[in-house]
Order: sequence, then C-alpha cells, then structure tokens
Amino acid sequence: MELNKDVILRVENLVTSFDTEAGRIRAVDDVSFEVNKGEVLGIVGESGCGKSVTALSIMRLLPKPSGRIEGGRIIFSGTDIAALPAEKMHEIRGNRISMIFQEPMTALNPVHRIGDQIGEVFRLRYSGMSEKDVREESAGMLQKVGISDPGKRLEEYPHHISGGMRQRVMIAMALACKPDILIADEPTTALDVTIQAQIIDLMKRLQDETGMAIIFITHALGVIAETSDRVLVMYAGKVAEKAPVDKLFKEPMHPYTKGLLLSIPRLEGKRKTRLHVIKGMVPALHELPEGCRFRNRCPEAMAVCGTVSPPAFRIENEHEVSCYLYA
Repeated sequence: MELNKDVILRVENLVTSFDTEAGRIRAVDDVSFEVNKGEVLGIVGESGCGKSVTALSIMRLLPKPSGRIEGGRIIFSGTDIAALPAEKMHEIRGNRISMIFQEPMTALNPVHRIGDQIGEVFRLRYSGMSEKDVREESAGMLQKVGISDPGKRLEEYPHHISGGMRQRVMIAMALACKPDILIADEPTTALDVTIQAQIIDLMKRLQDETGMAIIFITHALGVIAETSDRVLVMYAGKVAEKAPVDKLFKEPMHPYTKGLLLSIPRLEGKRKTRLHVIKGMVPALHELPEGCRFRNRCPEAMAVCGTVSPPAFRIENEHEVSCYLYA
C-alpha cells in the first residue's frame, strides 16, 4: 500500500508514570514516534515493555489517580491531546481515535445485549438517530465485520458467541464512528491461529475501505510482518529501534531486535535444535540498570552502555536505533 506521508499523530518525548508501593516508576520513558494517514504502525516488545501504557496514554485512559502523563506531547491533527480538558478529550475518544482490547469479554458488558452495546455508540455520536436507524446501522456494522445473521446476533449476549466473534463485535463498535486512528492492543492474542488470521485479514480489508491509520500492538513478530508498514520496537519503557517493516526484518540493528528475530522458529533449521533465547529477564521498572536498559542481557554491551541511556542514532531515512554500537 502506498503511504500518505501526512502525519496524523505525533508522540513527542512521552513520559508516563505510576505511583506504586516501590515509589513512582516510569512505564513509558521518552518515547517518540509518528503515525501517517492510512498506515499501520506496529509496536512490538515483550510483556511489560510499555506498549499498552503508550496506547492508554494516547487514549487518556490511564488508571486514576496512580497513572499520569508526566511529560511530552501527543499531537493529534495539530492539537496536543495530552493537555486537553477531559470533556474535550471525550469528544475525540471513540469518535476520532478508537481502541480495541486484547480480551473482548472484559470490554463488553456481559448483562447487555450486543445490539444495545453497538447501538449505544450510534446514540452517543448521532443524537437525533431513530431507534430503527440505530438497529439498521448496528446490523450493518456486524455484517461489515463478517458476522452472519446480524439481526439475530443483536439480540444475543456476549457469552452466547465465540471469542473470535466477540472480537469482531469489538471491531464493529470501534469502527462505528469512522475513526481516523484505530489502536488495536493485542487483538488476536486470545484467539486460535485460524481465527487470528481471519481477524488480521478483516482489519486489513476494513483499513483499505476506510483509509484509517492503525496502531497495532503485539508481541508477535509474525503478526507485525503481516500487518505493518513501519515498526517500533520497545524494551523496558523505551524505544530500541524504529524502521520500515521490510528493513527491520532484513537488517535489524539493535541487539534486542536481533534477539527477537532469532527466537522465531524456522522451518528450514535443523530438527531438534534449541531455539535461540535472550538470556536473563526484563528488569522490573523499579530496578532498572543505569544507562542502556538492555545492557544486562546484551551480548555486545560496552562500558559506555552503563553511563547514560543511548539516544536514537539515525542509520538512514526512517531507520533509527538507540544503541551505542552505532554512535
């Protein structure tokens, strides 16, 4: 797909912190990236790297009072939404930026019919819409996301349908207001492989139809390869590497990115050989090492890595890596 280079979202030096029993910790620390109109930006990394907190920061859905945006800007269509009053953000959230979550059963209300929950989106967005039109639009959205017999499904409750179908309902709700950006936070993790492929194909088709941008958050590099135009690799709350997807898979630069790619099982490899692993564990956010946060697990760590956190070094156009190997 040819990208429209108009930037619709720019995150600049985002810092998001939480108050915990161990003190204030930074779950996202100095993260910057851009999203262009009509593109898919993949955000990848191990659990706890800050992917979901970045998404919740953009949506202004951090748990209160412990979570807060401590610094940086989130520029959406020329407006810093990190500084918007709550009522102004309410107009953007859902209408212009929508989000689907990893486990739809926790996002859907178990005591309300599916039709009532999708219909609520239309009632809030289009206050003058008749109930007949609300029902027709709701059924139309279910049909659009590939759910058969939508009229019947509107009368059912979330526990009556499968996990893959619940995820389709969430996508229908997220797209009901025709958002400019869809944030998909691990939307396929809880599904089996066949349903994962169907959901990914559905999102790609809907993106082609609507022209929206997607931020696709996952820990699965295979999903990133299949969906994304550009990739943001995160580790322990920081950006390790940014690159176009083909460049990242062909020429990974950061030792962490290389480790992730080497850990993918390959059919052409020898049988019964051990998979590559990245030694050690992701550090707890209140026990981060000085300097580069990956240095305790890095096979190429140098003395300078223990001084200060490495800045982003530009390798070439659109390819940046935060590693002193490229200073």
